[in-house]
Amino acid sequence: MPLHVPPAPAPALRTVLTALGSPTAVREARTPSLRSAQGPVTPELPLPVHVLDRITPEGASATRLAGWRFLIRCGDRAVAAAETRLTPDGWAFSHFFEGPYVAATELALGEAESLQQPYQARLLSVPELYMLTLWLHGDCTADGAAGHPAATDLLVPLAPAPPGIAANRPHRVADLLPVLTHRVTPAPLLSA
Repeated sequence: MPLHVPPAPAPALRTVLTALGSPTAVREARTPSLRSAQGPVTPELPLPVHVLDRITPEGASATRLAGWRFLIRCGDRAVAAAETRLTPDGWAFSHFFEGPYVAATELALGEAESLQQPYQARLLSVPELYMLTLWLHGDCTADGAAGHPAATDLLVPLAPAPPGIAANRPHRVADLLPVLTHRVTPAPLLSA
């Protein structure tokens, strides 16, 4: 089944294109692979980045949209990513970056293409665990900038994942949230 990528806001894409066209922005980026790219680079696969601010024993708090991430492709692979963020004046380019999450995102998106059910692709960050997941949302027509993970949605932790959480493997939200809750809930203090 095809993976659905929600359309990014046009101003967010424009800011990335402007940054890619700026020799100063590319040269000052901490992305050697972007600076040394041979040939044209293009922003592809825009994904809304949602943040799960808190996980409590009662479950997950609401998510909030933090920005849009674009994979920057050169030839047949992603060499970097560009992040945008919403400001009071609208969408703004934030930064370029590279590292393990770029390759892990590309790998997870490729594997998600082979799933039987169609999904809408998003990213979900869990700052309390220093964890980033590919969020496969079951409603392909939903607004990619809004929503909360449904129990039947899939989360694919991207490598490197926290210890004890399998990376690159889809988990139903209903199955993974209890594990995450256990990981962030402090253990009770033992009294003497």
